[in-house]
Formats: sequence, structure tokens, C-alpha cells
Amino acid sequence: MQLIRKFWMSAVFFWMFSVISCIEPFEATFLDFESALVIEATITNELKQQRVFLSRTYEFEEEGPLAESNANVTVTDSQGNTYTFSDIGNGTYLSTTAFAAQQGLDYQLSITTEDGRNYGSETARLTAETTIDEVRAERITNDFGEDGMAIFVDSFDSTGNSLNYRYEYEETFRVIAPDWNQTSLIGDPQGGCNVLEVPNRTDERICYPTLFSNKIVLTSTKDLAEDRVNNFMVRFINRDNYSISHRYSILVRQYVLSNEAYTFFETLDEITGSENLFSQIQTGFLQGNVFSMEGRNENVLGYFDVATVDEQRIFFNYEDFYPGEPLPPYIENCRPGTPVIQNLGGCVLRPILESGTAVFVGDNISPGDGEGPYLIAPRVCGDCSVLGTAEVPEFWTD
Repeated sequence: MQLIRKFWMSAVFFWMFSVISCIEPFEATFLDFESALVIEATITNELKQQRVFLSRTYEFEEEGPLAESNANVTVTDSQGNTYTFSDIGNGTYLSTTAFAAQQGLDYQLSITTEDGRNYGSETARLTAETTIDEVRAERITNDFGEDGMAIFVDSFDSTGNSLNYRYEYEETFRVIAPDWNQTSLIGDPQGGCNVLEVPNRTDERICYPTLFSNKIVLTSTKDLAEDRVNNFMVRFINRDNYSISHRYSILVRQYVLSNEAYTFFETLDEITGSENLFSQIQTGFLQGNVFSMEGRNENVLGYFDVATVDEQRIFFNYEDFYPGEPLPPYIENCRPGTPVIQNLGGCVLRPILESGTAVFVGDNISPGDGEGPYLIAPRVCGDCSVLGTAEVPEFWTD
């Protein structure tokens, strides 16, 4: 869903480029930047605290979207039930009570921002329900000649009413820091440049990072003889990706979309998925089903979706598909350095350690000229907590 937040920046950049010579170098500046509200809301048939994400479009030189805080957010159904959402930070609003979208009811989103501006959505209804039949992993060579693991999904709606599907996934995997050491180095409490060897009680050897999909993955069965998703690849992982080095898990979520929602996400994908930022495609404003109550002239980006969802999780080990083959390269080149303790300029090793960017990974048995007595590597090589938690997830199985 992050691509919705990125769209407005992409659209502005396309427009800027279209009016500037493609021959002369230029520095992009953005005049009359419009801070538009971005709404990301998918209410599902799961009984849970539902989520709404609110942010603001951001200028080219900024790092990312700005969270919209302290808004009043509600979802109302056609039976008169109103569900209130609370701001839990970072633009995330969580319903104060758990609820599940019901078939046959209309749902509508309402938002009042901190500055008193009002926004709403068109009504939306829950889509047909289709369960996932199977999620599986297979080793393949893709169309680009790359060896890797493909994640496929199958599902079937015998009524033929689903037709449009969107997929998200969460990847969780075991990481083992290749250079973890039971000994750590700390600065001498007495001061100076000296360092001391102590038992390592801070760095983690085994961790379980979780990554979320950041692409729009869609498929439709409209032009098929039956409403069957068969052998659809939702994810490809190159065999050189460190995430599959040991044990890997993926949770695949399947959303059934209305025709209007599918068209919105398909168009969004075409725009944000352009391989060439400087293509000749000139984008306009992508209109969703959300709008300003103050007047339709104010641009509002996003979509309010009410969708059925089903999910399935699988696990696999690297050795299941690559028996006896070398592991993928680690996320970092862990070739160690050998900084000296100090030089004429002062302390060298201690500031490196105290910066938190590097860890001790071993002794330098035969130091050469200009080398120190310790082997030092990037922190991620000896402490996997840089990548994710060391706590084993509740769903994890071996």
C-alpha cells in the first residue's frame, strides 16, 4: 500500500520532466506544491481491529510521506453502526473495537483532520468470498534466466463472482549472523583509548526479520472459462537473496476486489511500476473513491476498499531445494578490518566500537604494519538484531 503514497510524487515528477528540456541538465525544483491527503483503508471480513492509514504527499527532496495525526476517523454502515478509530501514531488509525465487514451492507469512511477539514468516501460493499486452496514454493528459472524460489497461489470460486484478486505478503526468515562472537569489546571504563574483552551479552546470533510486500500484485479471471486462479506467482526470490539462506516463511493474503477497486489498483500499478521514470507516459491525477467534503476541486489520493480476505502461510528450508549447494551471500560483505588502537591523531578503535557501526569478530593473530590486534566487521555481521528481532515468532515452526 505504500505505492499509493508514492504515486503523487511520481505524477508531479512526470509533469515536471515533460516541460523541461531533456538535453540540458537541470535541478528539479517544485513550485506551488500541493499537500494532498493520502487515504489508505481496506476494511475486511476478518473480526479484528481494522486499520486506516492517513498521510500527506511529500516533496521530491523529502525522505518520505508525512503522517496525518489527530484526525477523527469513523466508518459507518447502512444499519447505522458507527466504528470509531483512534490515532496510534505514524499515521495509523485503529478501530477502538473489533468488527468484521458483513455481506449486503454499505460502508462509508469519514475523516475530519486536525485543522477541521472534512473528507469522505463513496459507499463500498463487501466482495464475494474466495479461500486460498494452496500456497506453495517451487525452485524455478524465471523469464530472465534467474534461478530462485517462486511462491505460487491457487484458488477457485465456483460461483464465478470473485474475478478480481490482489495479493500482499509478509516474509519472516531465520538469519544467522556469520561472525557472531561470544566475546565483545568495550571501551576501558578507566578512560583512554584502550578496549577490554568482555562476555558478549548484547549482540544476537539468530534473528527473525519480517519484511512486508511493497508492490501491487493483481490478477483477474474475467477472461477465463472459470473463476480459477491457477499457478499464479505472487513472489520470486532470487537464489542469491540472503532471506532464504536457512528457514523461510511467507504469509500470503488474498483480497477479492470490486471492479472499481481493481481498476484503481491496476492504474496505480501501471503508473508507479513504470521501469523508466522518464517515459513518455504523462500522468494526471488518479481519482479514487475518496474526496474532500469542502469541494471536489481539492485533490485527495487513495481508496476506501471493503474486501474479503483469506491467508495461508508456508515454510521451507534452503536445503530442501538446494541440497549441498553453497548458501546465498550474506546481506553484507563481512570482510573484517584491523583498525589500530590509536595513532598520532588519537583513539581509533574505541570510537568505531562506540559508534555502534562495527563489532569485534576475532583476534588478528599476526598483525601487519598499520594493523591493530582485533578483527572488526560491520555490526550486521556479528549482530543480526540490526535486521530484526531475536524473539522467535509465535507462529514459527521448525
